[in-house]
Amino acid sequence: MAMLLLDRAGLELSCDGDAIALHEGGARRGSVPLKLIERCVIQGASTRLDSGVLLKLAEAGVATVLLSPRMQRRVAIVLGPAHNDAALRLAQTQRVLDEAYCLRWSHELVRSKLQHQRRMILRWKAARADARKPLTDALRGVEQALALLDDADAGADAPPTLARLRGIEGAAARAHFGGLAAVLPPVLGFAGRNRRPPRDPANALLSLGYTMLHVEAVQACHQAGVDPLLGYYHRPSFGRESMASDLIEPLRAQVDGWVWQLTRDRTLRADHFGDDRGACLLGKAGRSIFYAQWALASRPWRRWLRRVAAGIARDLRGQGEQLLARLAPEEDEEP
Repeated sequence: MAMLLLDRAGLELSCDGDAIALHEGGARRGSVPLKLIERCVIQGASTRLDSGVLLKLAEAGVATVLLSPRMQRRVAIVLGPAHNDAALRLAQTQRVLDEAYCLRWSHELVRSKLQHQRRMILRWKAARADARKPLTDALRGVEQALALLDDADAGADAPPTLARLRGIEGAAARAHFGGLAAVLPPVLGFAGRNRRPPRDPANALLSLGYTMLHVEAVQACHQAGVDPLLGYYHRPSFGRESMASDLIEPLRAQVDGWVWQLTRDRTLRADHFGDDRGACLLGKAGRSIFYAQWALASRPWRRWLRRVAAGIARDLRGQGEQLLARLAPEEDEEP
């Protein structure tokens, strides 16, 4: 299975049986069998396709992602047929309203994220003896945050409210990105996380990587029947897929490590980026490299997200079926 990247001016797509045909300047340039496509990414506004193409892609279970041409952020996503399991949605809604459950979930989620950050920093330390001091400081910061979670578990401190968990997570993130700054090439100018817009190449890669990871989480939820809008740590909010945001937290450090590898090996370099009114963006050549590398690197992350989303669905199903049975009409009642 492959990613279909549409990132050239004047491209036009049409249906050709069980394939998608690509045309440019009125001439056919080739076709791609639907069975080989797992994801379609449309970068920019110059690609032309009709509703029939989108329908074909959706029916084949291909997620079509539309990215803004300037900000390289997701504008829309078209998914395939929904799971449509009302029992899961009912149970998930009830869980969202259960503050004690959400707090337990959030506590374990933050712990998992920090443990992954710790492992990534240890990996950087093993690879970069010259950055030992800043990486030791970064490791200390993440381990101190983990110790705060352990103290809360032992009852040595106040129960970790969601606000306190976010404070612990934020402190660990600052330490972690301090470690990342120590190992990234200095030419990239990375001094910490910034976004909307990203102002340096590393932040541009991080933002695009997190965006693509979030898309994977939305699709995993969609396929499992879990509502991506109803999160436990990221509380439901207008226009935000909060459960998808929950699911990607433990994987963010993996994306950070991947960005480090891309820039360490000079797979992506500073000259692959350009400035657009203060926003640092990948150029066309850089985007081609990024998405090709993403298709390879994201496979284990995609499997993990699907496995976790399926596990959430299994956990919710029994409770949801009981709720649905209570709401079901009597046999002699008109629907």
